Amino acid sequence: MNALGTGRQGPLSMTPDVQRVLVVGSGGAGKSTLARELARQSGLPAVHLDRHFWRPGWVATPVEEWRAVVASLVAKPAWVMDGNYGGTLDLRIPAAELIVFLDLPRRIAIARVVRRWARWHGRNRPDAAAGCPEKLDLAFLRWLWNYPRDGRARLLRALDAHGAAARVVRLCTAREVRLWLGAVPTPSLPMVRSLSPGRLGT
Repeated sequence: MNALGTGRQGPLSMTPDVQRVLVVGSGGAGKSTLARELARQSGLPAVHLDRHFWRPGWVATPVEEWRAVVASLVAKPAWVMDGNYGGTLDLRIPAAELIVFLDLPRRIAIARVVRRWARWHGRNRPDAAAGCPEKLDLAFLRWLWNYPRDGRARLLRALDAHGAAARVVRLCTAREVRLWLGAVPTPSLPMVRSLSPGRLGT
């Protein structure tokens, strides 16, 4: 296995021995959708962190309590877990056997978030916590806009700090996600890329 996450047989994939998968990336990148599909294909339980973090009325779980919740979730033997929550990367990255980094462009993530809001406005999404109807506000849009500079950079630093590059699959387009899932067979797609920050915010 080399630093790009590829082995002698090519890019990392969902093999039967993989039991703990972490899906990370910007809001709107498709983390929950991918986690659900991976869980469906593998039979592993899906864990959407948003369901555990938010309380009815979009009330956040206090920091120390939240860390205890995440610690208990990652201690389980099998899961496909999606979510941001940079303050718990130190718990999740070491526990994951495979990390799928959805590194889609900011313009796509924001457009998806707006479409998601239009579809679910005033209702709960399947991956959301009870009592937390879909909303879209300036603070969240600001967070999305700043994600390449802040959240993405923080994620890359955390992956590096934990020596996790060899366990990471980085997917940068919706087509790559589909191909990695096996929806369209291909023999040569370079599904794993360097984890260098590169041009943030593109």
